[in-house]
Amino acid sequence: MSQAVNTDELQMLAERVDQAVAEVHNLDQEAQRKALALKGLIEEFHKVGLTKIVQRLKADPRGKELLFELAEDPSVYALFAMYGLVRADLATRVSRVVEMLRPHIRSQGGDVELVEVSGGTARIRLAGACNGCSMPAQALRDNFEEALKHNVPEIRSIEVVPADPTPVLIPVESLTAHSSPGWIAGPRLDSLTDGELFRLDQGKASILIVRLGNRVQAFRNECAHQGLPLDGGIVDREAGTITCPWHGFRYDCLTGECLTAPQAQLEPLPVRIENGIVQVRPL
Repeated sequence: MSQAVNTDELQMLAERVDQAVAEVHNLDQEAQRKALALKGLIEEFHKVGLTKIVQRLKADPRGKELLFELAEDPSVYALFAMYGLVRADLATRVSRVVEMLRPHIRSQGGDVELVEVSGGTARIRLAGACNGCSMPAQALRDNFEEALKHNVPEIRSIEVVPADPTPVLIPVESLTAHSSPGWIAGPRLDSLTDGELFRLDQGKASILIVRLGNRVQAFRNECAHQGLPLDGGIVDREAGTITCPWHGFRYDCLTGECLTAPQAQLEPLPVRIENGIVQVRPL
């Protein structure tokens, strides 16, 4: 009950902050500049202290355990996220940019889908007005690439994959073999139960596949805490989380972001579906 009250209070405070920032933007230009400068200085001052606190706690085994417990509190987690002390993985940040730009792209008659992020390359699939050689299509692609590189500077190149890939015929006997260079063929999509974990072993590699609604994600089957396997964990479909069966660490099913410990992260793996087969590419 107290947790719900704390969450409500946190939401109310967040709304008050948003309202105050909106009011600042309604001030005249000089007053707005001074107010935002003051806000920035206060945030920089706080970030220096918070960063040192987190660093010292992480350096001590006792402090590290306490830090993990603190990060479970929504207010503490929100504070860490606000100051960049919780950093999402590269694929998640690229995905956020895609979702941010999608409404505008759709308003122009197009659409974009993030296929995978590998190294410094983002591979996307374009549809509608974005897919083609016309000037509007090229302009949409150029604007998208510029926004992506600006918001995620680690992305050095963007590749556009065909909108209608050629189906790949995969015989039943090859379901556990490489379907194409670098890719491992896993289970059929229709065999994956929504909200359950599927373990795929290939040589020494162990891969965790999870389906949540119409989304499928794959991770290296290692908890970021102690590297123990996660395939015996519990999936909460409503919350969209995986809970480690060993020490209770919680992760976002689709991004791998750890909701228990700041800066911890499951290792996401590129995943695609070809001819109804889920395929994963170990990095």
